[in-house]
Amino acid sequence: MGVYLVSVTAQDWSQPGEDGYGDVAAALNTELQRHGLPPYELPHAAQGVPGQFEEKVGPSMDGFVALCGTLLTEAELSALLDWSVLVPLALEETIVLPVGTACSGEETVVTGAQRVLALAERLAGAVELPVGALPSGKVLALSRWFMDGGAERTARTQPGPWAEDRDAAFYVALYLRAAQHSVRHGCPMTYS
Repeated sequence: MGVYLVSVTAQDWSQPGEDGYGDVAAALNTELQRHGLPPYELPHAAQGVPGQFEEKVGPSMDGFVALCGTLLTEAELSALLDWSVLVPLALEETIVLPVGTACSGEETVVTGAQRVLALAERLAGAVELPVGALPSGKVLALSRWFMDGGAERTARTQPGPWAEDRDAAFYVALYLRAAQHSVRHGCPMTYS
């Protein structure tokens, strides 16, 4: 059990009710239209995304939040962390929708993946995260890399500030990879 950060399939995005995100999708498109923006629809290619994104959220976030507090403004920290759905759109600000999901309660907070990606890249650069060594493309690959010794082995050959607090480094990597996946495959991300 636990909380996972996962990609949302096209089928789930269009499915209304408790089992899907169709209500969120419809509310988001209404809000986008209100702002003069085109509706968000998953591209056809996203329907068959090879390798869904799924990572377990487990380690303590204390070090990560402290790191963010030294490098990000309060508004940037909120954009990075205070969302329930991440979409591959260039949204200038967070959108709060009056519909909920199983994990978000009565409201759904939507943030653009490009904004999260820019913030995560900034954090990764600050801690000298060895981005090229990070696994991707397989379910729980990043979680396992941090838990099963991959990070430890990499720290021996690529030391840096990232290796001093691996829990904080995990969250930098998690948000970086999630935003990259969302942008690359055109799919939403959410917590499950």
